[in-house]
Amino acid sequence: MKQLNNDNAANRTSYVGNVYNIGEKKFKEDILNSLPNRWAKAHREGYIHIHDLDAYGLTYNCLAFNLVNHFPIEEFESIISDSGRIIHLFELIKGLFTKIGNEQSGGMAFANFDNEMADMLYKLDIKLTNSNKELIKSLMRELILWCNGNHTRMGQTSYYITFNIGLAKSDISRFIAYTLLDEFGSTNDLVFKPNIVFKVKSGINFEKETPNHKLLEKSLTVTAKKMIPTYILCDSKPNQNIDPEKLAIMGCRSRIVQDEFGCEGAVGRGNIANISINLPKIALEIDKDFRDKDVDYKVEHFMKSWDVVAMITKQILLDRYEKLCKLKKEEFPTNLETQLWCESFDRDNLEDVFKHGTLSIGFIGLGEAVQVLTGNKYYENVKSYMYALGIVKHMRDYVDFLRNEYNLNFSLLATAGELISGRFIDIDKELYKPEVDIFSKGFYTNSFHIDVDSKLPGYKKIQMEGLFHEYCNGGCITYIELGEAPLSNVEGLLEYLNIATEAGTHYLGFNFPKDVCNNCGTTGVFDICPKCKSNNITRIRRVSGYLEILDGFTKGKKNEVKARRAN
Repeated sequence: MKQLNNDNAANRTSYVGNVYNIGEKKFKEDILNSLPNRWAKAHREGYIHIHDLDAYGLTYNCLAFNLVNHFPIEEFESIISDSGRIIHLFELIKGLFTKIGNEQSGGMAFANFDNEMADMLYKLDIKLTNSNKELIKSLMRELILWCNGNHTRMGQTSYYITFNIGLAKSDISRFIAYTLLDEFGSTNDLVFKPNIVFKVKSGINFEKETPNHKLLEKSLTVTAKKMIPTYILCDSKPNQNIDPEKLAIMGCRSRIVQDEFGCEGAVGRGNIANISINLPKIALEIDKDFRDKDVDYKVEHFMKSWDVVAMITKQILLDRYEKLCKLKKEEFPTNLETQLWCESFDRDNLEDVFKHGTLSIGFIGLGEAVQVLTGNKYYENVKSYMYALGIVKHMRDYVDFLRNEYNLNFSLLATAGELISGRFIDIDKELYKPEVDIFSKGFYTNSFHIDVDSKLPGYKKIQMEGLFHEYCNGGCITYIELGEAPLSNVEGLLEYLNIATEAGTHYLGFNFPKDVCNNCGTTGVFDICPKCKSNNITRIRRVSGYLEILDGFTKGKKNEVKARRAN
């Protein structure tokens, strides 16, 4: 049976989903109308995109659970048997995903799922007996299927859930990590959630003689089949001086490390809000006004124009943050009950909690912007590449200035652009006529990414994108596009991890097209099933961070899928 296409593209067809869609549109418009005209105009005209607009001043974006330090051991006191306690632990986790997932706007994560589960099992005095192992395996599979198939968020969408693993310290935590990988890998190809992220660390799992190397090998085997896990490279330049246990991915790429208030790392922290800036639009404005000027002149004025847009972006983020902090703790009942932030939620002033979150300025379309300004694709011309690096460094310098100026955790985010790659280009193509063609493909390229049809060798793409990772401290990812599932080439994926670490890549993923016959389950890349000749096909692709069904993509992302070519 074909999987229902109701994942995270606002394609909600249930009664509650339809009501939500109507209310969401009205609510977003009311919020825009309530903002200063200059701010609302910047959003409506496509200079910026205020993400999760319906959550403006009402909730935050994402969170990595601080569950171990606030583990509700009292809930288990009346449960005597090991099996009862293990079952209740998994039910507790699912319950938190449901409750928190409807109390915030974005993703949820465990920063060290393997070690955290082991710690909680230790608190419950659970031994790793054969019967307990079998129960945990069964419940882990059920949890995976729940993450993939549960659509109770916002009327009919799934939850954004990420399990970070790889640094297992004990036999129990290694068993948890292996079980998660094994159970996910053995599910059918229509199971493509939750997101799993493997932390690669020298001395722990990268070398063959390290205690967790077999976990890494298992992870790569599963990736070769299902595109998940993706990989945090803990020894890369952006991460090498950070405790790897404090690194984590939330959602598709959110990265939260530095904290002005002493709680470094992802655990118990989240992103408050993010706004993305349309780089091609700024470049198109400069091109229109200064087409006859030299490139240095145009780039200089591009920076100045970006500063103006970034100032508006900053003002909106501060306003949103201030409104959020004025809410009462009772408006976050699950957070108040479970205390999953690094700071107690039981405060009269919620700024004491939310100050630990990040305020992210994002960007999309660096490649198109540089092409408009210089006439060249940045990956084909050394000078254009240096302009591209200079632009991203300029943005990071401004973000660091804001961090110091306001004593808040501002960060620079390399935006995924799932909803805006098509929205921005639809606005801009009606207004501008550049000498270079950036419109015909129908989308703007993710963040700083090289064109999806560049056909550059994988190693070259990694090396060129790697330098941008150091600047994008709020989150980023580099993808390698493969022509098909690399089922027999795990060694090749391992080599890519090594190349990416040396290139300064913080976070790496592997993409390949996956088509699934809904009649017989055959997988591959095809329009007609080679086994049963059916055309009842589900196409699974990753274009922004999460794997999704192609039919549910936005127009811009469907265009991106069409343009993709293997590296």
